[in-house]
Amino acid sequence: MGVSESVTERPLAGRHIAITRPPEQAPELAALLERAGARVTLLSSIAIAPLDDTAALDEALRRMAAFDWIVLTSVNGVAAVSERLAALGLDWAARGRARIAVIGPATARTLQAQGATPDLIPDEYVAEGILEGLGAVAGTRILLLRADIARRSLAEGLRARGAAIEEVAAYHTVERPVEARTLRALLEADRPDAITFTSSSTVRGLLKSLPTGGPLPHDALAGIALACIGPITAGTLREHGLEPAVVADEYTVPGLVYALAGYFSPQPAPREAGDRRESDGKERAP
Repeated sequence: MGVSESVTERPLAGRHIAITRPPEQAPELAALLERAGARVTLLSSIAIAPLDDTAALDEALRRMAAFDWIVLTSVNGVAAVSERLAALGLDWAARGRARIAVIGPATARTLQAQGATPDLIPDEYVAEGILEGLGAVAGTRILLLRADIARRSLAEGLRARGAAIEEVAAYHTVERPVEARTLRALLEADRPDAITFTSSSTVRGLLKSLPTGGPLPHDALAGIALACIGPITAGTLREHGLEPAVVADEYTVPGLVYALAGYFSPQPAPREAGDRRESDGKERAP
């Protein structure tokens, strides 16, 4: 039984879960949590926005066929690039023989919906997984289409292996503080059992929402299970002095729900062993 099927016995019944994803990306996670019995509150702490200036992105997309690989690290990246291709009168076929690497299955599905099939989905759904999946890249030309605030580890790793990397921001991630009254009501009157984080930016966005001069984050969030989609997001929490209660073993939205079910239920339903994978996102998402 896969993780998407392991929450059907409502192990989160009676639990109140807040999710920090942007509104357009929240429905999948909310639906899985609700199917598992949870009551869900949307507490978006980031927003995804188009670039103010698309000149660099447009210029790179016109030259897609000149690259050996095109790397996409999130669903948001696929959507943003597809939108710019359409604006330029192009489509994914303009890449010619350039192969496409994506960070995980959600990004792959979004790409396939646009009529293109990825050539590489790594075993581990993090940037480092793409680095390992691409293997020997010395002498290759790689176009890395990413969020404007994405980690630099992938580009640095590829350069260290001898690849010629062109990094281009495809979209803008905005760490958006939650409205003060909404956050206060949640933390004081309707305190959740858990808050989920699906990227480092969702962590930073929520922490920026906490009032200055008030309780320290550790105190403001005391007693709430902080749940992360994977170790990178968990590391961001720890950088701010917070310890995650839940870190998904499979770095996907269904994996996060399964991990929450296991945390709140003494005997979660069995499932197949999953790979240790993290979304950008997004999968990280941003």
